[in-house]
Amino acid sequence: MAENLTLARPYADAAFSLAQAGNALGPWSEALDRMAAVVGDVQMQDCIGNPRLTPSQLVSFFVDVVGNLTSEQKNFVQVLVDNERLGVLPEIRDFFVDLKNQFEGVRDAEIESAFAIDNATLAQLTADLETRYRCKIKTTVTVNPDLIGGVRIAIGDQVIDASVRGKLAAMASALKN
Repeated sequence: MAENLTLARPYADAAFSLAQAGNALGPWSEALDRMAAVVGDVQMQDCIGNPRLTPSQLVSFFVDVVGNLTSEQKNFVQVLVDNERLGVLPEIRDFFVDLKNQFEGVRDAEIESAFAIDNATLAQLTADLETRYRCKIKTTVTVNPDLIGGVRIAIGDQVIDASVRGKLAAMASALKN
């Protein structure tokens, strides 16, 4: 996995540079999402590893399956195939999204809640986080009943644990010390 991350970074940088130069961060992000989804398919992985397919056949097939790519994006796929890096597209997409978010001043927040969060509460929580971090926040919410109550928020490497389980763990730790 670490090797894939190392391999993916320069390709993500190149894709970001192309997208930024063409003022097309959104379309590139969407295209990379589609490409990563196609690469994740088991049948496509069989094709990628098939020695009977020539690189040009693989590129043609992949582009047809992904659909609606610009000439720059098709050339990007060609470079990935030529360098046998098509399999690291999910990591390339992840790095690209990180670069795009940094450029746009957006941070990802992963919110775990013991119960479903209604839209008004989520909007208020997002507004509070944007005020605290002074940037735009893009949230992903998951329900985790193991939290018992409250929420756990992860933004980058910072975690805000306001869950009942987290408070119980902190109390247990304090009592042991």
